[in-house]
Amino acid sequence: MKVAFATQDLRRVDAHFGWAKYIAIYDVGPIGHVFLKAIQFDGDLKEDGNEDKLAPKIEAIKDCAILYVAAIGGSGAARVVANNIHPIKVNKPENILVLVEKLRHVLKGTPPPWLRKALAKDQERTLDFEE
Repeated sequence: MKVAFATQDLRRVDAHFGWAKYIAIYDVGPIGHVFLKAIQFDGDLKEDGNEDKLAPKIEAIKDCAILYVAAIGGSGAARVVANNIHPIKVNKPENILVLVEKLRHVLKGTPPPWLRKALAKDQERTLDFEE
């Protein structure tokens, strides 16, 4: 499952989604994880009500199931959820690798319903009418 992290330093979830300098993307599963890529966003990232800066970020995470953020605005959250991505807000800056390990631990057990739904995002739906 692909997971995105809003970050200013590529080490911690410490950024508001709209103002994040980077989005780090990992593939996370119950037995391991792989860093896939970091996408850098340049230009004017400050809080200004400009919704246009969200479009490239939404595009960058469109195949992710979860997005970890320090904060996210209402319209940003609505757009993330509309793309079937589950936003998770952290209360204080947290190390990305610690969050990855916590997620892996949950995936090894019995994930809650919202996480099972997020996991299904990666799986193609197949219908076998002969069964």
